[in-house]
Amino acid sequence: MKRTLLSILLTSAISSVALAQQQPQFSHYGFNGMYLNPAYAGIKGQGEITTLGRYQYLGYTGSFDDGGSPQTYTLSASLPVAAIGGGVGLSVFRDKIAQSSMTNVQLSYSKHVKVGEGKLGLGIQGIFNHLSKGMYRPADKEPDSSVPRDGSDQKFDAGVGVWYESDKLYAGLSANNLLRSEYRFKSVGGENSAKVIGENHAYLTAGYNIEASPSVVVTPTVLVKMVLPGEFGNNNKFTFKNNSYEGGVRATFNDKFWGGVNYRHDESFTGLLGMSFAKDNALRFGYAFDFIAFNQEARAFSSHEIMLSYRLPKPGPATRPAVRTPRYSF
Repeated sequence: MKRTLLSILLTSAISSVALAQQQPQFSHYGFNGMYLNPAYAGIKGQGEITTLGRYQYLGYTGSFDDGGSPQTYTLSASLPVAAIGGGVGLSVFRDKIAQSSMTNVQLSYSKHVKVGEGKLGLGIQGIFNHLSKGMYRPADKEPDSSVPRDGSDQKFDAGVGVWYESDKLYAGLSANNLLRSEYRFKSVGGENSAKVIGENHAYLTAGYNIEASPSVVVTPTVLVKMVLPGEFGNNNKFTFKNNSYEGGVRATFNDKFWGGVNYRHDESFTGLLGMSFAKDNALRFGYAFDFIAFNQEARAFSSHEIMLSYRLPKPGPATRPAVRTPRYSF
């Protein structure tokens, strides 16, 4: 009975980790559309490269010496390609939480359609996930087939999304892990019986640029993250208890300096600062500080995030215009 109860608790704990944060979160979500949505690829009309490093719950220590703070690193790139009527994108992240780690690679294509004053992107993506589990310690000395033990597994998956972009408004909706793959790991019992489901994740995000003055643009933003357990077509997938909500506002001065605040429901308040460098303000650096306002005992006092991005020049005409001269006008 004791071992059965432990198995249930461990399975619930692993599933809870999967549901709560199977994929990493970023406070710079307003600058990281390629991570959120495949339809974002190339929608800006110029190439972008963005890298982020996040140290979540700084100083948190687990019950054992091998626990600790989640750490995430990501690199994304987006490029418009006129020849295919849209854009392509790449996103890679590495996420580590105690004994669990995930490496994720996403290749995206977006078809762009002119809609009103902006563009609508329709995106698809191929996903490669590699999950690794370390040396978990069961409470009982007897082997337990539900406890992972130094195993790993990898699967291919897919995602879809739509994204609208204009000078003032952007909005996107996406879903990934559509195949809802099952990952199996070696267990304490020596069999590949410990498992985790790659749950469906969905992201809804939007922002609106308000020109407060000729040099100041104010941008309210919102992000809803949804974890959707169960198969598609099941109405129980869409429940508010698996959602996470974020909202904020930032002010940008001369397209060079920005500052803002965010709120993540039932977790934290965030301050953001950043500035741009180089020609056309192409190089951008940002820092985010999360003050963990709720449930610090189970988390920590703060999280920290650094962003570095580069915007490529917008592509010019495919051919140079003809040079007209009276000399050849005969």
